[in-house]
Amino acid sequence: MTIVLGAPGVDGLGGVAGVLREWQYEGAPVQLHPGDLGWFWRFGAEATAAAVRTWSRAGRILAVGLLDGPGLVRLAIAPDARQDEELARRLADDMTGRAVLPEGKAQADASMSPLVQDLLSERGWTADEPWTPLRRDLTEPVETPDVRTEVIGPERAHVRTAVQRASFDGSTFTDSRWHAMASGPLYTAARCLVSYDDQGNAVAAATVWSARPGRPGLLEPMGVHRDHRGHGHGTAITLAAAAALQELGSSSALVCTPTSNTGAIATYESAGFHRLTQIRDHSRAQGPP
Repeated sequence: MTIVLGAPGVDGLGGVAGVLREWQYEGAPVQLHPGDLGWFWRFGAEATAAAVRTWSRAGRILAVGLLDGPGLVRLAIAPDARQDEELARRLADDMTGRAVLPEGKAQADASMSPLVQDLLSERGWTADEPWTPLRRDLTEPVETPDVRTEVIGPERAHVRTAVQRASFDGSTFTDSRWHAMASGPLYTAARCLVSYDDQGNAVAAATVWSARPGRPGLLEPMGVHRDHRGHGHGTAITLAAAAALQELGSSSALVCTPTSNTGAIATYESAGFHRLTQIRDHSRAQGPP
């Protein structure tokens, strides 16, 4: 049967989130997580729907793409469809043409499917800089440091957003965007955390996303205030994030960072995360003819 490229609309986002949850399991390749959708929801439901693409056969979703920034699509593929040659060809064709990505430079995260990666290479795409996924097992207790850490609710959203903006240059995470994210259905299985130093300064923050009990959860994002780096705050908030995912029933905690960001990798490893096999996006220098 023919594979259909679609956009789910706001009403269809629940179904997309549902399949993304089902596709998360221990030992699965790192791919688009429902938490990625939840974090994108800070731009609102309509913007999130506009950024999602689905590939379906006979009404069943086989792959999901999130346009997660200018010229970037991140994929997830159903476990039993990763060797589906028809689907792989359609994904590679749609990403290479104008059906999904705009003209000009573009990137695609198809790291969960060597078949799609090979087809992209045949179409002129090249492997990009490596990323390092890391995982922490949550079947054992997580020992957190004696650091004040707060679960952020609506009345304290301004604290969470301020730390985010102080952690990432160019961040546009405002109070209104926190409220938009928190009003989304995926945030019911998420937590925002802020940690403080001995002087009461908000020094680090993280958001964690469960994919339901017994499935891997996601830490996205984590940041340390630029004025308070080098004091172990990143490790402390990462441990708190792992503990929060454990309380939500997650089987493990996942995070992914550019391999070049050696400081972040060291922070995650100090919090008990272990490196998984590196992955790479694919990129093209220009759009289709």
